[in-house]
Amino acid sequence: MSNAIIFRARTPASIAAVAAVLICAPVQGFAQTAPTAPRPVQASARPKPAPQAPLAQAGVQPATQGAAIGKASGSDDIVARVGDANVSADEIRGYVAALGPREQGALAQDPALLSQAVRMMLANRLVLQEVVAKKWDQQPNVAAQLDRIRENALVELYLQTASQPPANYPSDDELQKVYDANRTALLMPRQFQLSQIFVASPKDADKATEDNAKKAVDDIARKLKTPGADFAALANENDAKNGGDLGWVAEPQIRPEIRTQVMGLAKNAVSEPIRLDDGWHILKLVDTKASYTRTLPEVREQLVQQMRVERAKMLRQAYLGELIKRNPPVLNEIALSKVLSEQPRTTR
Repeated sequence: MSNAIIFRARTPASIAAVAAVLICAPVQGFAQTAPTAPRPVQASARPKPAPQAPLAQAGVQPATQGAAIGKASGSDDIVARVGDANVSADEIRGYVAALGPREQGALAQDPALLSQAVRMMLANRLVLQEVVAKKWDQQPNVAAQLDRIRENALVELYLQTASQPPANYPSDDELQKVYDANRTALLMPRQFQLSQIFVASPKDADKATEDNAKKAVDDIARKLKTPGADFAALANENDAKNGGDLGWVAEPQIRPEIRTQVMGLAKNAVSEPIRLDDGWHILKLVDTKASYTRTLPEVREQLVQQMRVERAKMLRQAYLGELIKRNPPVLNEIALSKVLSEQPRTTR
């Protein structure tokens, strides 16, 4: 059954467009008061680290005397193992806790995703064992890259902490103001619950195929007009699933050729056959939902998340701006311009 052909393609959009196609998404571009920058931590001389293996500097502990990489500390509850590589229940809990709300929701809906993640963790552990055994991480160029990765990770983690909005942000008043300012973007369009019978017949099909399809469509249309006709049964006879049920579809997502027919139907009425590029479509209007503006309780979680994200961005910018103001960088532009020109060219 062809479903996609009767719907418009969905594209990424702002909250106004997203709300219009029934996708739950946070409002973007809130007007928020610029926050006061947190006081930067006074920079101090970086202590010289004690000699250690490059992998350990990057937060990876090498295996010693056959010990498994990632062995659980303080817990013997191993949930997966391959070779000498283990994954403990504590590690899995930490992995899940570090995920965002959307990813956690996906795991709750599909537990198989967690199994895939654990398999990937085990594969990574096996690779790390190879790395340690071959001392690959101790090569100078690799060690330098690990240092840069560790430095970037530390900076990012610290900035996330320094730009974390207060736990009580946003307040109810702030949330209400943002909701009121974006009410028009939260208008949900009219929705239609549809079922469909589809008979395939591409526009470029030969005459015999088109004639057979038209004959089948006419036969279905005739049966549908008989008293007590079962639309779902006829849909299933034509290779549909669940009686041809398409679920709820937002008005802007329905192609104009279909929309004009659907909007003229009464509840439980059936359309005349409609010719599209892929074949013939017969639609049944099961029910209709009028357009409405989503209430604050409906969008509260999304608004809070997005407002906190926006505030975190502003806090980060303010923090970095204040830090650079206190410690202005000095660049030798002439020397910098020569860096790339002096790089050796690689031959291909």
